[in-house]
Amino acid sequence: MRPSSRNTAFPRHTPGQSAHDSHAWNTLHSLAPYLWQYKWRVLLAISCLIAAKLANVSVPLVFKEMIDQLTSEQLPLALPILLLSLYGVLRFSTSLFTELREILFARVTQQAVRRIALEVFSHLHTLSLRFHLERQTGGVSRDIERGSRSISSLISYTLYSILPTLVEISLVLGILIVKYDSGFVLITLFSLTAYVLFTIRISNWRIGLRRLVNDTDSAANTQAIDSLLNYETVKYFNNEDYEARRYDRHMQRWEEAATRSQISLSWLNLGQQIIIALGVTAMMWRAAAGVVDGQMTIGDLVLVNAFLIQLYMPLSFLGVIYREIRQSLADIERMFDLLREHREISDAPDAGTLHAQSVDVRFEAVMFSYEAKRQILVGVDFSIPAGHTVAVVGESGSGKSTLARLLYRFYDIDAGHIRINGRDLRQLTQSSLRAAIAIVPQDTVLFNDTIYYNIQYGRPDATREEVLAAAQSAQLAEFIEHLPNGYETRVGERGLKLSGGEKQRVAIARALLKNPPLLIFDEATSALDSKTEKAIQASLDNAARGRTTLVIAHRLSTIMNADEILVMDGGRIVERGSHPVLMEMNGRYAQMWALQQQEESEAVAAL
Repeated sequence: MRPSSRNTAFPRHTPGQSAHDSHAWNTLHSLAPYLWQYKWRVLLAISCLIAAKLANVSVPLVFKEMIDQLTSEQLPLALPILLLSLYGVLRFSTSLFTELREILFARVTQQAVRRIALEVFSHLHTLSLRFHLERQTGGVSRDIERGSRSISSLISYTLYSILPTLVEISLVLGILIVKYDSGFVLITLFSLTAYVLFTIRISNWRIGLRRLVNDTDSAANTQAIDSLLNYETVKYFNNEDYEARRYDRHMQRWEEAATRSQISLSWLNLGQQIIIALGVTAMMWRAAAGVVDGQMTIGDLVLVNAFLIQLYMPLSFLGVIYREIRQSLADIERMFDLLREHREISDAPDAGTLHAQSVDVRFEAVMFSYEAKRQILVGVDFSIPAGHTVAVVGESGSGKSTLARLLYRFYDIDAGHIRINGRDLRQLTQSSLRAAIAIVPQDTVLFNDTIYYNIQYGRPDATREEVLAAAQSAQLAEFIEHLPNGYETRVGERGLKLSGGEKQRVAIARALLKNPPLLIFDEATSALDSKTEKAIQASLDNAARGRTTLVIAHRLSTIMNADEILVMDGGRIVERGSHPVLMEMNGRYAQMWALQQQEESEAVAAL
């Protein structure tokens, strides 16, 4: 992958200049409180900035006096020591106040970046599962990365480039008005105005090109991350060349956009230099004419030239700075857009905290759909008394796993009620609700860290002895002991270094370590072989004892001892009862049981 571009993305939804300006002011308004909490540092930094510019502007004035002294009839040895000393002090003062400004403002910038990045990161974790299922990880991570970097860039360009330049222009114009005629001021103002207007106009035209560069950059980055995350799938289907061609198509579009942008930048720089050259020539011609006429000294000529250099040196970067500021504002806006992303699931103002050693669960006529045209649950009604185990079986797509997601309140139901200890889930804080539940999911995804870390994640404050005990209960200890690095073995991206069964046992250990009053097993043994499944099943039964447990199962042999078994089809409960009762009914459950027994017999016979 190529190194990330310094240029940042622009919002796709800003059709015109006024919209850009509106969004820019909104972004600055959102950013201001993070900076103003350090208002004394900000004010001191601005004071240092002004002091540095006063010293910088004073240097040519002292230099003028030195030149006039040297060109007078006095010998160079008679040059006043005071002027030399003052010249050195002013030169040093410029650097001193500049560095003091940076020292004072460093913490302001980094604290603002840290606080905003943390708020965005935390907010993303509060958003609904729907948002995270629809998002593109590469695009979101790039938005956060660019936004964080752009805060530093915006502050740097504003405090270290734009504001100092404005202060310096004001001081220089003031000196020119006081010491010389208005012609110098008019030439300077005309040159600056032409330069700024030309830069802004061309830079605004280039915004479309820059947006295209950054959009193609994000598209390439998203596709690359998606491809690398699905490394195994790429290998399974021998599609390395196909993925490379896809990536290259994105990079080709980026290359074309970046080339056009670079060429347009060269034309922008050329136009700026023409304006600077004309302005400098006009100023020096007028100053030289003043010297010839005896109205100005050689020192005045040097002073005007020094002022022009001081003005045009920072202005030569105005195009780049203006573009970067616009890009920074746009990227910060994207990050703030993430912060303003609607929280589909939020705690009610009067939400209570769930404190319970045991819980009972009740689904009352629950209706739910992920999309309006696709109903998932239709009038689901059942209860799990405290300490009891209820199992749910059915074909894929019947709505079994949706029950677990609703219990965690990843989504809110469309109608009906889900109650815990008689209280509607929507009247409980999400934090206390999820603290009372542990789940062993069907598709276990692990952090790219050690086995120990992934088990301890169930309860981060657990002792080592408790972690080892959970691993033992999940029949994982013997496997770990045979690894070269034991519990410190890293599991790789999403746990890909472990087999499906090993990952599932880590998930079981993690859930056992959490030790909650409500357990959910979402096909918790689906990736295990029969021998390991039987060994772990005893541990699961032991873990469920005394706890309220919801078991979503595919293998019916694992739920024979459940207090009640629900059979789902098309989002409805079509049968319910214990294993013996359902077998006597000779309905859907009995058919599923007979089919699985036949499959197991055929598998044994094939060995």
